[in-house]
Amino acid sequence: MLVASSFPEPEMRPVRFSLPLAAAIVLFTPLALDAQTTMPASSATTDNGAPATALRQADALREAALRDDTAWQILESLTTEVGPRVAGSEADARAVAWMIATFKTLGFDKVWTEPVTFPKWVRRGESAAVIGASAQRLHVTTLGGSAGGTVTGEIVRFASLAELEAAPAGSLADKIAFLDYRMERMKDGSGYGPGSRGRSRGPSAAIRAGAIGYLMRSVGTDDHRNPHTGMTRYDEGLTPVPAAALSNPDADQLTRLLKHGPVMVRLALDCGWDGEYTSQNVIAEIRGSGKPDEVVAIGGHLDSWDLGTGAIDDGAGIAITTAAALLIKRQPTRPQRTIRVIAYANEEQGLHGGRAYALAHKGDIARQQIMAESDFGAGRIYAITFSEGGRGSEAARQIETALAPLGIAPATDGGPGPDVIASAQNGVAWAELQQDGTDYFDLHHSPDDTLDKVDPEALRQNVAAYAVFAWLAANAKGGFGSAPKTPATP
Repeated sequence: MLVASSFPEPEMRPVRFSLPLAAAIVLFTPLALDAQTTMPASSATTDNGAPATALRQADALREAALRDDTAWQILESLTTEVGPRVAGSEADARAVAWMIATFKTLGFDKVWTEPVTFPKWVRRGESAAVIGASAQRLHVTTLGGSAGGTVTGEIVRFASLAELEAAPAGSLADKIAFLDYRMERMKDGSGYGPGSRGRSRGPSAAIRAGAIGYLMRSVGTDDHRNPHTGMTRYDEGLTPVPAAALSNPDADQLTRLLKHGPVMVRLALDCGWDGEYTSQNVIAEIRGSGKPDEVVAIGGHLDSWDLGTGAIDDGAGIAITTAAALLIKRQPTRPQRTIRVIAYANEEQGLHGGRAYALAHKGDIARQQIMAESDFGAGRIYAITFSEGGRGSEAARQIETALAPLGIAPATDGGPGPDVIASAQNGVAWAELQQDGTDYFDLHHSPDDTLDKVDPEALRQNVAAYAVFAWLAANAKGGFGSAPKTPATP
């Protein structure tokens, strides 16, 4: 049994910023899912908007945010001083300590943690190579949750998951399945669904056909020799086999080699499950002045994969939402409702932090005004949508109008952020601020997820959007439709 307390307690110290923290704040003090989840409309009203004074302040907040580099300072600190933050690792504990210290240094009114316990998976080493006449190294990364082991076998290529799932039982005996599906590049990231299904379902399909191992083209849109990791799983009753992802150029290389005849590959993965670990959701609040027990929650996930430094996934989300709340704190007047920032634990390996938060706050649904999560990198936000209970309301219209100068338009399609899904299923209203993901999957879960890939100007636009959204939602006269869901009748 392995828990966070097994590690030495990290030193709780203020975060080091490139500029003195106080200066960074004073300089910018203002004069700022696969399927859509819908919410009941009964709780929302058409006249639930914010008062005129709050609307005027939203304009000032938006302009102040566009001059604010606090998010960059936060992101630089996280990715430099902590670096990659795999759930259950020593760096996980350091990231939690860093987040607590950062919230406290920035002056949030209340900072606390809530435990999140999950199975711990460990990556220790990985390699793959073509053997025989065309012997050469392959660039691979282990899929999260994979079994360890070393296997050698002939590669059998499948162009799609459907083709692999149709393979007869026993047809891949002593062979390694190779899923060669290339993800499509899309602004809204919708190409990720078909690609990620190959990652989650492919190994089980390969095992049912008798395979001893599984290789897949990375779920990514780049042409760099960088493989992309991510979680997989095995269906109950199957004996797991080693599973890994190839970089796109290496997948192309295997495909070319297969045109010349059979290809033998040796795949060696040193990894596996190692008991349980308890991390923390780290939560901070700016207390409301009129309805402090009602909450607008924004946030991102604190963990990352280990190949890069977790700048876009999801250090950017942590920085954007923290900086947005801080700008609201520096306003001349407090928001009516409390602004809560949540740094979720272990999103990458199964949405554990979001599920733990939803369970811990299931009794507070009516007091949770609305939730939003930033977890799609740092590309510019181009659209916003709301769950059904808030969509079309006066409060939503006001937010849409205030965001229009940032190039953000209303949308109807969308869904809650990954860590918001469980709360939405319980009945909490949500909003989605949709980011341009055209290049996101060039970097996602890969060694290229580093700070230099973040555009500071786009980061500021995100902060402005989240600050305006949270400010107006917190000052709205009415709600957006949060209400406990009635269990379905059996």
